[in-house]
Formats: sequence, C-alpha cells, structure tokens
Amino acid sequence: MNSGAAQQLVISGVGGQGVLFLTRLLAEAALEKGLPVFTSETHGMAQRGGTVISHLKVGDFSSPMIRPGFADGLLILKDENLNLHAGYGRTGAWAVVNSRDFDSLPQAGQGLKITAVDAGALARSVNSARSVNLVILGCAMAVCPDMFCSPEDLLGVLEKRLANDKDRFRKAGAALEAGMKAAN
Repeated sequence: MNSGAAQQLVISGVGGQGVLFLTRLLAEAALEKGLPVFTSETHGMAQRGGTVISHLKVGDFSSPMIRPGFADGLLILKDENLNLHAGYGRTGAWAVVNSRDFDSLPQAGQGLKITAVDAGALARSVNSARSVNLVILGCAMAVCPDMFCSPEDLLGVLEKRLANDKDRFRKAGAALEAGMKAAN
C-alpha cells in the first residue's frame, strides 16, 4: 500500500482472544511506516468471553469508526462472529475466519471473499496455543497482498514488544508463518 492509499479493517473475536493485541500490533506497524492510523474498540462483555470488536483505519481518515459496507478486510477470530460483523465488509472485501469447517460457517458473509482456517490447530502445531490471533493475521497477510504493512514489519514490532521474551517472539513468528502458509 502506498502512503496515499487507505485501508479499513475490522477485527472481531471474544474476550481473551487477542483482538486488542492485534489492533495495537497493526497500528504500531502503520506508525513505524509513518502512516496515519485510527483505532477504536468495543469491549462489551469481554471479561466473560463476550464479543470484542475493533476498527483500524490506516490512511487519511477523520474518524475511527468504520461504517457498515466500508471495511476492506475482516479478521474474525471466532467463526460465530461472522454473522455479527460481515456487514462491515464492502462488496468484494476479504475475510479470514477462524473455523474448523468452512461448510458450517454462517451464510452472512455473502459478498465477501472468505478464507477459513483452523487457527487453533495451527497455533497448537507451533506450540503456541494462545497465538490463534497471530495465525489469523498471518493468513490475512497472505490473502491481502496489498496490506499496508508486510510480515517483516509485523515481526519488527513483535521483536520490540517481546524483546525480553525470545521464546515468545519465536512462537509468535511461527504462528504468523503458519497462517501465511495455510492461506496458500
């Protein structure tokens, strides 16, 4: 993405899945590239496993909220949330959904280019069960080649955030890579 382009992403999951972590990671990557960024989140009943949604806008915007029908991409960490938030996607937008069975996905995603990935299994395969969010992000990086940041940008931000925990950084990188490979 060039600095004049704009991108709007919706990240959806439930409390404890790392929706806010992904939002901050992407926002920091945008800032590192000198791009303007807005974020907004709704926590809801997050502490009890309730829905959490965040909006991320990169580019020349004047407000943080994404209107329904305008998101370029959706990262859905819990497949049931596709029904709740598919309406944010514009026609032709991409959506990466954490799901064990593509055929069982809700039909609300019509008009979206949906990629389903069993992120839980992939996260466990790299010995990082809590990295479902990073698997989904890795998959999104592969599905959206014109993303405003690169996998290397994300790894740079992760390396700074996890400077004191090399094992966690290694697992985070493995989760991103597993997601990218799953999309191909």
